[in-house]
Amino acid sequence: MKGWEFTTTNVPLKIVEKPDPVATEGRVVIDVKAAGLCHSDVGALRDEKWLDIIEYTPIIMGHEVAGVISEVGEGVTDYQVGDRVGVCPVSKVGMGPGYGYDGGYADKVSAPAVDLVPIPDNVSFAQAAAGTDAGMTSYHAMFRRGEAKPGMKVGIIGIGGLGQIAARAAVVKGMDVYAVDLSPKARELAREIGVKEVYENVTDLAEVAPELIVDYAGFGTTTADALDVVAQGGKVVLVGMGKLESTINTDSLILKRADLLGSVGGDGDDIAEVYKLFASGDIDPVLTKITFDEIGEGLGRLERHEISGRLVAIMD
Repeated sequence: MKGWEFTTTNVPLKIVEKPDPVATEGRVVIDVKAAGLCHSDVGALRDEKWLDIIEYTPIIMGHEVAGVISEVGEGVTDYQVGDRVGVCPVSKVGMGPGYGYDGGYADKVSAPAVDLVPIPDNVSFAQAAAGTDAGMTSYHAMFRRGEAKPGMKVGIIGIGGLGQIAARAAVVKGMDVYAVDLSPKARELAREIGVKEVYENVTDLAEVAPELIVDYAGFGTTTADALDVVAQGGKVVLVGMGKLESTINTDSLILKRADLLGSVGGDGDDIAEVYKLFASGDIDPVLTKITFDEIGEGLGRLERHEISGRLVAIMD
């Protein structure tokens, strides 16, 4: 099989040939049809701290994987050859694809059967790949950590690959959604999604005082400003890792009796819920599609912030 291999930070990925994986006990082999590209992969290429969570190198990157099962290992009873599946990047049995085993920037992947999520017939492989991480992470932060409920006033910071999915899901589920993004294109996308109001700065949310604010940007000031404008007794959920250190106003946190929570990843249940929203047509995420051979340059485009929505490589 061919794959884009990571060796260490500040070294570009390279295409390599490796033996095809086999379906060992409890695992399946998937013919990859689509693989999402993620900013965390850019982080691994630039920041050596990521080496702490990559179990071995060299390794093929790619943790947003969707495809068709081509081989089933011993003990696997819930899936069969020909099934369309996504792979949960947060594994139940260790690190996930691209971190604990060769990932989706390849023709084939061997994945644990317990991490698979069936793809509905009317969900594309590109959508399914984006749903495994961007969908899972955004949904988990909004509805599991944030506990968003119908009728709540919800602020969303950052209408990118994650924020757009969360915003639309919240609109569909009956929340009053207010979006914040510096980008005019992102603000226009938020309007198309159906949010009640769009702002350029987090501080503009003061007139709304949302009960819940989910920060998908995480640039330090965004989180601090969110605490300043969230409602009394409200909740701020931090997802984005735009900056890994931040200074917040503790008086807002204390005097408002606000909750500040972190959220990372999710699980297969989150992915399944996102797939339902895709299948119903309630969410149609903005995707930029590239080919397998363009993955290396695609990561560069991500790093330069040239991508609208979520970037997905199609493996045909």
